[in-house]
Order: sequence, then C-alpha cells, then structure tokens
Amino acid sequence: MGDAHPEHAQLQADRIYLGWQYALLHPDPGPPPKRPARDDLELPEIDPEWVRKEKLQEDLLNRPVKLFRTFMTSLAVVFVLLGLVSLLDWSFVAMGLVAAGGVAGICSYAIRQGNRAVQIRVQERQARTDKERARKDRENLAAQQEHAEKYREWTERKTLFDKQLSWYAVAVPDEIDRVDVAGGTLPGWSALITLIGATRLYSGGHLTVLDLSEGAIAKDLIELAKRGGDDPLVWVLPSDLPKLDLGATLKPEAFADVLAHVVSVSEETSRDIGFDNAILERVLEVLGDTATISQVTAALRALAQVGDPRDDLKFGLLTATQLERIGTLFGRGVADRVVIERAWALESQLRKLETLGTEAVRLPPARLRVVSMDRQAGVFGNRVLGTYVATALTHILRQSPASERPWYHTIIVAGADKLRGDVLDRLMDACETSQTGLVLTYRSLTATVRERLGRGHAAVAFMRLGNAEDARVASEHVGTEHRLELAQLTESVSSAVNGGSGVYTSTVGASRTESEPKDRGDLRAGITESTEWGRNAGTVTEGVMHRSREFLVEPHQLQQLPTTSVIVTHATADGREVRLADANPAILTFPKTTLQEVRAIRPSTTTLPPVEALDEDAPPPNLGPPPPRLDWRKPGR
Repeated sequence: MGDAHPEHAQLQADRIYLGWQYALLHPDPGPPPKRPARDDLELPEIDPEWVRKEKLQEDLLNRPVKLFRTFMTSLAVVFVLLGLVSLLDWSFVAMGLVAAGGVAGICSYAIRQGNRAVQIRVQERQARTDKERARKDRENLAAQQEHAEKYREWTERKTLFDKQLSWYAVAVPDEIDRVDVAGGTLPGWSALITLIGATRLYSGGHLTVLDLSEGAIAKDLIELAKRGGDDPLVWVLPSDLPKLDLGATLKPEAFADVLAHVVSVSEETSRDIGFDNAILERVLEVLGDTATISQVTAALRALAQVGDPRDDLKFGLLTATQLERIGTLFGRGVADRVVIERAWALESQLRKLETLGTEAVRLPPARLRVVSMDRQAGVFGNRVLGTYVATALTHILRQSPASERPWYHTIIVAGADKLRGDVLDRLMDACETSQTGLVLTYRSLTATVRERLGRGHAAVAFMRLGNAEDARVASEHVGTEHRLELAQLTESVSSAVNGGSGVYTSTVGASRTESEPKDRGDLRAGITESTEWGRNAGTVTEGVMHRSREFLVEPHQLQQLPTTSVIVTHATADGREVRLADANPAILTFPKTTLQEVRAIRPSTTTLPPVEALDEDAPPPNLGPPPPRLDWRKPGR
C-alpha cells in the first residue's frame, strides 16, 4: 500500500479513479480550553481591628480583677508600713502579706490566662488563614496543571485536524468490467471524463472517447494529454468522415454486420436485422473484400432499381460483371418485393457514410483518440455515425486478443443512451472478453438503460438526475437509508465552472507526423494549467475547505446534486459499497488530497475491550434460574 500523503502516493494502474471523497478522520477539537478562574487575591491577614477588639474585650473583663489586685497590693503595702511603725505585730503583718499577696497573685494569674487566651485565638485565626491559603494554592496549581494537560491534548488534536487529509480517492478495482454513469450534465461529464482519462493516460494506458453528446466534454482532456507529451487524434464527424479508416480492415461478414446495425438506427422496435445482414453479405461477396461504402450503396441502388446504374458504372463504383451478378442475386429481375424495399431502405441510410475512408491517410499511433459528432450536423445523421463507430469498435475488439492487463485500453462512450440496446450489449460483451475498460454515460434512464444499468460485474455512478422518475429509480437502486457527506467546496466550485463548452478541433490532417516521445511531467501541474477546473481552483477559499453537510439518498436530493457530485456504488466481498465523490479533477492539486482511499487509512474502530481477569476469591456468578419464591402463607416456612 502506498504512502497516504499526497506528495508520496502514486497513481495505481489497477485502480479506476472516479472522484474524491471528503472525509475528516479527526474531528474539529473546537475552541481551546478556557484558563481556570485563578484565586489570585491574597487572603487577608488577621484584622488588626479584630485583634484590638479582642484585647479590649479582655481588658474590660480583666479590669475588676486588676483593680482588686491593685487593692490587695496596696493592702500588703499598708501592712508593711504598719509593721514598720510598730502598730501591728510582725506576725499579723506576715499573715496580712500572705493573704494580700496570695490574692494579688491569683488575680495576676487570671489576668495572664486571659491574655494568653487572646493570643491563642489570634494564633488559631492565623493558622486557619495560612491553611486556607495553602489549600487555595494547591487548588490553583492543580487547576493549572489540568489546564496545561488539556491544552496539550487540544493542541495535538488541533494539529491533527489542521494537518489531516480531507480528500481521498474514490476508485474501483480493475476487476470491475464496466462503469455505468447515469444522469449528469455536460460540465459534470467533462469533469468525470477528464479525471478518468487523465489517470488512465498517466498510468500508462490508452484511451478512446466516443462523444455522442455533441458537447466538447473531452476538450480539457485533450489539452491535458498534449501537455503530457501525447499527440491526440481527434475526428469531428461528419467533416472528418473521409479521413476515418475505422472498419477498413474488417472482413466482409463483420462489415455486413456493422452496416446492418447502422441501418437499424431508424427502426423504432428491436427488429431482427438478420434479413438486412443477409442482403449486405451477398452484396459484399459480389464486390469483394476491398469494397467501400460508396460501392455498397451503388450495389444497393442497382438491387433496388433506383436511379440509372450506368452512372455508377461511369464513376467506377461498379463493373459490368458486378452489375450483372447483383441483378441475379435474388432471382432474375429481382421479383421479390421485400428485397427491393429493404435494399432501398439500406441505401437511403448508408448514403450518409459514402465518404467514409475516401481520403484516409496513415496516422501515427496515439494513446488518446477522440471521435466526436458535430452539433451542427443532423441529429439522425449523428446517430447513424455513432452507431457505426460503436459497432466497428465492437468488431475490432472481438478480433483482438485479450489484453494482459485489465483496463489497459479504456473506451468511454458519452451519451450511450443514443445507441440501441443490442449495440450496447455487443459492445459490453466485446469489452469484457478483451479485458477492455468501458465507461458508459447515460443522460436519462430510459427503459433500455434501466435493463442494462449495473448488469454483470459493473460499478454504477449516479450524477445529477433532473427528471423526477429517473431520480426515484436511482434512489431505489442505491437505497434511501444511506447517509452521505457533501462538502461545501463541491457546491461552490461546481457551480462556478462551465466545463464542456467550446468545440473540438480536428487533428487528423494529412500533414500530421509522428512526434518524438516526451516527458509526461506532473499530473497536478498539468491539471492546473490545462483544464478549466484547474484554472478555477485558485478561487477556492480556505473558509469552505472544512465545511460539509449530510443528506439521505432521496429523489429530491438527487435532483439537486452539484454538477460534479457522483454517487458510486458497486459490489464488494463485504456487501454493496456506496460512496459520494467529487469528480472535479482539480481536487488532486489540493495540498490535502491523497490518491489513497479512506478505507485504507481509517483506523479500525472495531477493537473489543480487554477481558477482565476473574477473581478466584469472588463469589460465583448468579447463573441459572432464580430460586423459588417464599410463600409466607404456607405453614412451616
């Protein structure tokens, strides 16, 4: 598996890229965590006023004791003076001193205890204040550490969110035989075909585009291929019909089959073309292996008895021997009226191809070939030309050996709903047996398209379906229970780019020479410089890169899909997979786009939690049925 980073991942030849899926594997972490509310205010010291009041109160309480102590002290002094003047015996003086001194000492002790009590209360208050301050400091420190840890985690998640990839490739394996694209607009088809074609060409493959849409949806792809060193071949029919040699090497049987299918374009019903095929085979047997369309139409005119055959003899379209043999193919005089009518119908249809290959020149090989229909030509004539090219391609594929690598050669048919069902079936079968990749785009889901949508081992891609009935059919095919994520970038960019505009320029002139191989260069740079999508990618603002919305696959949602949105569904070993992609090729140039698929990068979320070890000393689990319920009404219980 390649590196997930876009600057390292490479195109894988065994994957068919259909778009880019928007997915954010790491969710937005939101705003950074708020800083904790700090208790920065210093807790106040002991209030001096409170201390003063406490001391004042103690002084008030001790004032009587102090007065009484003073009195007793004075009394002791009086006793001493009386003893000195011999008014009292010294024995009585001693007794008085003991009594007065003892009472004074008791009063002093009481006063001291009161003052000490005040000091203790002050110290206790100071201790509580210090303890509260320490607690606040611890809480602040813990809150700061918690905030720092949360901020580090947020920073990591924010870094992952900002640096994560947001666009992942949506690809199907090359075991898929075909990709059916239902719905869409010309700009949407232009984006999808540019993406598929560019990735196939830059993977070393070859690409053929049959554009029946009458819009230049492969114009960006052609410019991108030129910048990558290729020299694409572009035919614009019917003006380039003389230079188109497709089918020139087919055998008469195969050539007759191709022409019979071309004639069947005008048939409203799926009529058996075996009768037309038989007529054409017999005519080609007369004309030989090198017969041209103009010779076939001349022979059909002779068979249908239309016009003067001498004119065809004069222009060298028929010889006298051939004219005689044609007259006897179905009996002398061509009496069968059915043969005449069918020959007339065949000639009227094949006249549109008379100039096919009349000015064919040898063209050098090219890895990109585009056959388009001029929008100024008739609608019916374009259907005839498209049927011829598709049927001729079918026979060339049937005669070619199977490719060693699936999808090495890829055929894209834009507007395949303009072809008959049997023409599509034969082309699908030929591509499957030759391992040629096939992409069919249908503008609407007609009955013919519905029968073949997703048939076999095919992937189905639904784009915008404006018709309500088509949207209902697509919704039932995908399933309305699927919830898909749509990026705002898809809605913004797809409406700003008008891909598929302009006209093709033919490149099959006689002056064309084989060019020297060149370095293909960088695909991202080529998309930016050569495509309309790449040139408009610079208008994307960063503000919409990470915005998205979800929707259910319901009919009204399919009718409102952005131009480049593609709902891809195909069968896998784990069931049917449904993904929403953006086919805008310019997304590859974004810095957060990878060529890896999201399922290859998304981490597994199905890990089971670890099983806890059982404690041997724990009581046994409560297994089995509950014990019988006690009934207090029964005796002996």
